Amino acid sequence: MEKLYKLVSLVIIVFVTFACAPKRQVQRVETDQTIDLSGRWNDSDSRAVSEEMIKQLLHDNWIIEYKSGNSNKRPVLIVGLVKNKSHEHIDANTFIKDIEKAIIQDGSVRLVQAADKREALRAERVDQQDFASGETAKNWGLELGADYMLQGTITSVVDTYKKEKIIYYQINLELSHLETNEIVWIGDKKIKKYIRN
Repeated sequence: MEKLYKLVSLVIIVFVTFACAPKRQVQRVETDQTIDLSGRWNDSDSRAVSEEMIKQLLHDNWIIEYKSGNSNKRPVLIVGLVKNKSHEHIDANTFIKDIEKAIIQDGSVRLVQAADKREALRAERVDQQDFASGETAKNWGLELGADYMLQGTITSVVDTYKKEKIIYYQINLELSHLETNEIVWIGDKKIKKYIRN
């Protein structure tokens, strides 16, 4: 009888435990839909930054001025480092890749690889000198030099009182002429979130 009682008790405990466990649901949503669960930086913020920066960067006078002084040639741009100085982990690569893609698709500016990717390309060129045929090995000294470098920062300010919080993000990008160090364009995007628990 005691064994039966323990078995029934165990079955009831297992049943109650699994019956009360939260049921997780996963639903596919559109990638451009804004869903903000935590109030922290998310994909919607990244998308908003890239869209605004693309609009500002590719529709500014710096391109026209460069072309007018350089036989209508397209300027060559390199995307450098975007430093995260905010209070949370933000991977800037998500919006940087969107900006790079837009630059290529727009066609008014030429884009070259950033430093880390250039090193991988150079290593491949070294390998080709030893392992590829002479007709197909790529030559040294033919890289396209950039005219401008795009760099930036992500900063944040957090204000908290009791169960309320405001998070303010500011993303600044600067475009500098590589030969003269002249800043030819500055773009920014600001995002402010109010969170109440």
